[in-house]
Amino acid sequence: MKGGAATTKQKTKKPKEVDGERPITQNRRAYHNYLVLDTLECGIMLVGSEVKSLRGGKVALDDAYGRMRDGELWLIGCDIPEYVQANQFNHVPKRPRKLLLHRREIQKFASRAYEKGLTLVPLKMYFKEGRAKVLMGICRGKQKHDKREAIKKAEIQRDLRRAMTRRS
Repeated sequence: MKGGAATTKQKTKKPKEVDGERPITQNRRAYHNYLVLDTLECGIMLVGSEVKSLRGGKVALDDAYGRMRDGELWLIGCDIPEYVQANQFNHVPKRPRKLLLHRREIQKFASRAYEKGLTLVPLKMYFKEGRAKVLMGICRGKQKHDKREAIKKAEIQRDLRRAMTRRS
């Protein structure tokens, strides 16, 4: 270059977009504690400061679950922290949030959750075409021995991958 120093910009790591979906968070604990039987993508009703907080990647799905109330599906226990710049227009972090589904989907999907031992658990939250979505799953709780089996299988797979990469 003539007459000037080269400047370098540091790139910030952003989550990779897959099929127009930009991931916000994933509930890894749900996959460990539950056996996922079925999933369904739901919209979610949010206020402006919640969306801003989600775009910053701040959300916790660990203690969240879905519940039917008056023929509507609600996400309870999802923690979206306050957005600092919103000042007095901020939201309540752990308020119940309405999930958006068609009536037929609610009857078919959520009614299965009332079967013995099944629960609605949020598995993943992401933006799709600019709108926040939640992937809800109908799950059955795993027993302790099932969790041990899953851990053993994961360790075996990890060891196999390591052996294969050493060979190459």
